[in-house]
Amino acid sequence: MNSWSVYLRLLSYVKPYWFYFLLSILGFMLYSGTQPALAWVTGWLTESIYNPDELAKYLIPLTLIAIYFVRGIGSFIGTYFLAKVSENVVHTLRCEIFERQMELPKSFYDNNNSGHQISLIIYNVTRVTGAATDAIKVIIREGIAVLALFSYLFYLNWRLSLIFIVIIPLLGLVVSYASKKFKQLSKNIQDAMGNITHVTSEAIHGYQEVKSYAGEEYEKRRFIKASYDNFKHNIKLIRVAAINTPVLQMIVAFALAALLSIGLSFLDQMSAADFVTYMTAAGLLPKPIRQLSEVNRTIQTGIAASESIFELLDTDAEKNTGHIKDGRVEGRLEIKHLSFAYANLQVPENNIEKLVLQDINLTIESGQTIALVGRSGSGKSTLSQLVPRFYNGFNGDILLDDHKLGEYELNFLRSQIALVSQNVTLFNDTIANNIAYGALVSSSREQIIEAARSAYAYEFIQSLPQGFDTIVGENGALLSGGQKQRIAIARAILKDAPILIMDEATSALDTESERAIQLALETVVKGRTTLIIAHRLSTIENADKIVVLDQGRVVEQGTHTGLLEENGLYSQLYENQFK
Repeated sequence: MNSWSVYLRLLSYVKPYWFYFLLSILGFMLYSGTQPALAWVTGWLTESIYNPDELAKYLIPLTLIAIYFVRGIGSFIGTYFLAKVSENVVHTLRCEIFERQMELPKSFYDNNNSGHQISLIIYNVTRVTGAATDAIKVIIREGIAVLALFSYLFYLNWRLSLIFIVIIPLLGLVVSYASKKFKQLSKNIQDAMGNITHVTSEAIHGYQEVKSYAGEEYEKRRFIKASYDNFKHNIKLIRVAAINTPVLQMIVAFALAALLSIGLSFLDQMSAADFVTYMTAAGLLPKPIRQLSEVNRTIQTGIAASESIFELLDTDAEKNTGHIKDGRVEGRLEIKHLSFAYANLQVPENNIEKLVLQDINLTIESGQTIALVGRSGSGKSTLSQLVPRFYNGFNGDILLDDHKLGEYELNFLRSQIALVSQNVTLFNDTIANNIAYGALVSSSREQIIEAARSAYAYEFIQSLPQGFDTIVGENGALLSGGQKQRIAIARAILKDAPILIMDEATSALDTESERAIQLALETVVKGRTTLIIAHRLSTIENADKIVVLDQGRVVEQGTHTGLLEENGLYSQLYENQFK
C-alpha cells in the first residue's frame, strides 16, 4: 500500500465517531475563520487613526474581545471532540492488535521476537495517535486559516495576490522531499524502539542467568547500542525537520518581501487602511503555513507506524475451518505417514527445508498411555505440538476419533487436550487463578482444591502465607520449579480433558515430588489418552506403549520390558541413564 492508502485506512478508524469528528471540524472552523477578522480589525484601527471616530474607540476593543471569545469556544470544541475521536481510535487499534496477536499461530511467534510485538502496542500506536489526532487538528485548524486568509487576500486585491501562486509549487517540492525522509527515518526509529524493548525484556526476564554468568556488562552494552541507534535516528529526524521548517519560512518570507515591494506600487489604488489590512492578513500566513509544514513529520511518522500495525493486522490468523465443535472426544489418535518441517529450518547446502519428522505411523487407542522417548532433537516435542494444531502444513494425516484434526473447530479441539509442558507459564496472579485459568475460571474453590490435592500441591500451597490466594509473582518467580510444575499439573487435572499431553512435565521435580506426581498420574491417566514425553525413563516404565524416536523417525516401539529385551536404542538410553 502507498502512503496515501495507508493514511486513508488509518482515517477509516475515525468513521464510527463521525459525529464527534464533525463537531471538532465546526469548532476549528470557528477558530480559524476569525483570522481574517483580526486583519480587518487592524485595518479598522488604522482607518480610525486617520479618521477619528468616537464610536470606534469602544467598538474596536469589544470586537476584539468577541473575536477571541469565538476563537476560544471554537478551540475548545475542536480540541476536545477531536481528542475523543483520537483516544477511541487508539483504543480500537490497541484492542485489534492484541486480538490479532492472540489469534496468530505459534509459528509467527517463533519467527518474531516479543520485544517488537510489545513495541507495536506501546510505541507504534502512540505514533498513530499523532497522525490521527494532532496532525488532523493542525491540518483542519491551520488549513482553514490559510484558506480563509488566501480568500480574504484575493478578495482585497486579486492581482497582488497572484504572487502566492508562484510559491505553491516550491512549497510542494520541499514538503515532498521531506515526506520521504520523514517516513524512512520513522521506520528506522520504530525498529530501534523494538530492539530496545526486546533487549530490555530479555535482560529482565533472564535476570537470574545475567547475574549467574556475570552478564551485566554485556547486557548494558547491548542496551547502550540499541538506545544509541534510536538516538541517531531521532537526531537525523530532528535535523531534517529543523532544516525543513526554516526553508519553508524563507520561501514564504521572500514571497512576503516581494508582496511588500510590489504592494507599495498599489498605494495609489488602495487606501492606507486597506493596505494595512492586506499586509496584516498576509503577515498572518507564515504561522499556519509553518505549522502545516511541521505536521508533515507527524503524519509520515504515523504512516510508518501504521504500516507495521496494518502488516500485523493483515497477517493470517490460525486456520480454523473445522465444523466439529460439540461433545467429548473418545481420544483415539491415529498418525499416518506424518512428515513435518519448520519453515525457517533449512539445510544450508541445498536450501531445502529440513524434515523434523519423517513418515511417522502410530496408533494410540483411547485411554492408552504412550511415552515418546529419544535423544534430544529427535522430534518428540514437535510431534506432541502437532496434536493440538500449534503447527499446520504437515504432510500426512493425524486423525482423532477417525476425523482429521482440520475437521475440528480449533477451540473445541484444544478444549479436549490438557497440556503440561517443561517450561511452565504462570501469571502474576493468585495460585487459585493460575489453576483455574482461562476457560476454567468458573471452577469452584472446592474443585480447585481437589485438583491441587491430586497434583500433590495442596500441602505446599497451604503452607504459604495466603494459601490459594498467594500471588505467585511474574511467571511464578516466588515459587520453586517443582512447585510451579505441580500447579501446572493441577491446572491440567482441573481441565479434565480426554487427552493429556505431558511434555517433560516431571523434569523440574525433586525425587520425593516426582514419586508423588507418579502416584497422581496413575489416577489421572485412567480413562484418558495420555502422551508422555519423558527424559527420565523411570517415569514411563508402566506406559502401555513406548515409542522411540531418532532423527525424526520411529525406530522402536513396545513395552518397557520388551524394548529392553530387544537391546536396541531404548536399551542403550536406559542403560546410560542408570549406569
